[in-house]
Amino acid sequence: MSKAGSMMRLPALAGVLALAAIFLFPSVRAEENAIEVRSRLIENFKVGSDQTRFGDFEFVGGLELSSSDSVLGGMSAIRLSADRQRFLGVMDTGFWYAGALDRDDQNRMIGVRDFKVSPILGSDESSSREKWRFDAEGMVLRGDEALVSFEQLHRVDIYPAQAPGGAKPTGSLPLQIPLPEFRGNRGLEAIMVAPEGSALAGAVVAVSEMSLGKDGNIFAAILTGSSKGVFHVKRDPPYNVTDGDFLPNGDLLLLERRFSIAQGVGMRIRRFDGSRIGVGNLIDGEVILESDYGYQIDNMEGLDVTTDEQGQVFVTLVSDDNHSILQRNLLLEFRYLGDD
Repeated sequence: MSKAGSMMRLPALAGVLALAAIFLFPSVRAEENAIEVRSRLIENFKVGSDQTRFGDFEFVGGLELSSSDSVLGGMSAIRLSADRQRFLGVMDTGFWYAGALDRDDQNRMIGVRDFKVSPILGSDESSSREKWRFDAEGMVLRGDEALVSFEQLHRVDIYPAQAPGGAKPTGSLPLQIPLPEFRGNRGLEAIMVAPEGSALAGAVVAVSEMSLGKDGNIFAAILTGSSKGVFHVKRDPPYNVTDGDFLPNGDLLLLERRFSIAQGVGMRIRRFDGSRIGVGNLIDGEVILESDYGYQIDNMEGLDVTTDEQGQVFVTLVSDDNHSILQRNLLLEFRYLGDD
């Protein structure tokens, strides 16, 4: 997309094991490209304030990433390992990226290292700099598979999780949403796997950015399982969906972004009752975090839910700088207290 703008509890165990599996194999591809990435600490979420509590969220810390290598940027999805020390993601310019987080004695992010990138390969084992071919917007791990959602050339491709960057897709998931309903640069944006113990029983769920039905609401779908099919997410303009993930209890968090010349960039997170996700349903959610340029945000594109050994829930966000000198690559981390 080109714009300026889970939790060691039993229901999430499958997702945790999936993350653990991929990070046993740190190589992204056969021809890895390691790049030097600099990190600047972000100690306060609200500009000019030492406030740490924002509704049900507690700001833990953040990083602004930069590099002399022009490949850094366009980060549209991120997933952390089970121990929250490593990460894997996709860029909407057609690359995988991976690396490790340095943390202090309070487990706050203080830097990144071992940052590597590699082209996403197509079914013919080729890569391309033509953005429309590999406009990767979402990524999630399912067992030994990495699922990537693309827009423009709308699809969800399946890669081997142990070394996704060195492999062509092993298949694709049926989209359920009819192709004519997708808008060119507003297609599938968020892809996530529901907890096994939830009502959706480990199903893959995808939500479009702004492919709208006749009622003006957002096309979404359950892509796998016995209850697969289309549902809709209530749209609340001017916000559009950029990513999402499930909480351990099966509720869904969706990350949304707005942009206008007059108001600049805004970000929010909505929480949806997971039991309401079903074919033919229209779901609406409560806004649980909202911010604008008075906060340390940019074009926020990726969201991941994880837990630590104590069962504390964390939400990690990543931004897409669109390779613009006016924007930033941000990693932000919050502790989520909504279920405490």
